Amino acid sequence: MVNKLVIENLKYRPVRTALSIVAIGLEVTLMLTIVGLSEGMLADSQQRVRGVGADIIIRPPNTSALSLSSAPLPQKLVDWVEQQPHVKMAVGAMNHPVAGLTLMTGIDLDRFTRMSGGFRYQAGRPPRQPNEILVDTYYARQNKLRVGSIVNLWGRGWRVSGIIEQGMLARLVMPLPVLQDVASSTGKISQIYVKVEDPEDIDDVIADLKSKLVGYPIYSVPEFVSLFSVDKVPGLREFIGVIIGLSVAVGFLVVFLSMYTAVLERTREIGILKALGASPVFVLGILFRETLLLAICGSALGIGFSYVTRWLIMTLVPASLSQIIVYGWWPIAGAIALAGALVGAAYPGWRAARQDPIEALSYE
Repeated sequence: MVNKLVIENLKYRPVRTALSIVAIGLEVTLMLTIVGLSEGMLADSQQRVRGVGADIIIRPPNTSALSLSSAPLPQKLVDWVEQQPHVKMAVGAMNHPVAGLTLMTGIDLDRFTRMSGGFRYQAGRPPRQPNEILVDTYYARQNKLRVGSIVNLWGRGWRVSGIIEQGMLARLVMPLPVLQDVASSTGKISQIYVKVEDPEDIDDVIADLKSKLVGYPIYSVPEFVSLFSVDKVPGLREFIGVIIGLSVAVGFLVVFLSMYTAVLERTREIGILKALGASPVFVLGILFRETLLLAICGSALGIGFSYVTRWLIMTLVPASLSQIIVYGWWPIAGAIALAGALVGAAYPGWRAARQDPIEALSYE
């Protein structure tokens, strides 16, 4: 009987009910989208590192794993590393900013092919001329490029010679000497990828390199990709916390307004219930059940909306942003939305429970 009363109350005011559900849904969507973007961007970075096929990464001194260093390493260091015991081969790479977080990677394509197996071409071929570059499928889709298209970068036009599968290096790639010339960094690189003869030698090679290259951050690939996490990126956890706080505030205000208005509109109804013997706990329970139902429906809608935001991002800006669906956050976002909604309904519920039945029955 009580559940039927709750449902009928919500059905009686369909517009307000729908708006409340949508607002809670947007609250959940915002949380899931921000978390999905954070995890997606980090997962994308991890995939790119693994795609190189290296076992060890050597970074410039005084840089972190997440810093976008330019080219402070001498290229001749690659040949020296390759001569060390148990090292099969080494490849130097250079990163240069294009726009925002988008980078151009310069690399020795022949060495890279031997180390990783090479790029998987969706169309076209490797660069053969100094003005040719490679772009991955996401960058090509976002910028509507195809083989032969011209990309304007750094005041020059670059012809797309090939479109490659995403997941290796940066979204744009060119031969190392060409990028060094563009950046006026001849003989310089950003990092060195190392492949060892036997995976069991990785720890020994790292120890040997650290003893000889004092001050250089040297990581195994699993250790390096483990640094790409929400807890390891400075400020990211705090940023997510702020967004969640804003989302909860929005949900709280929406539910508070909805329940407060409902209490005012149903003053006579509440008075009748109390005149018939309904206790304050009973009246409070009705409002809390309505809030619970709104929060559950809103959370389900928000989860559905997160798939929509993912589709929009991966369709419109796949080269700039990457979102994944983080299933573990579904119950967390739902619980946060529910807690915010119940807190928002607390005062209106308390007000309704304390209403005097005689005053409520005379309310116009």
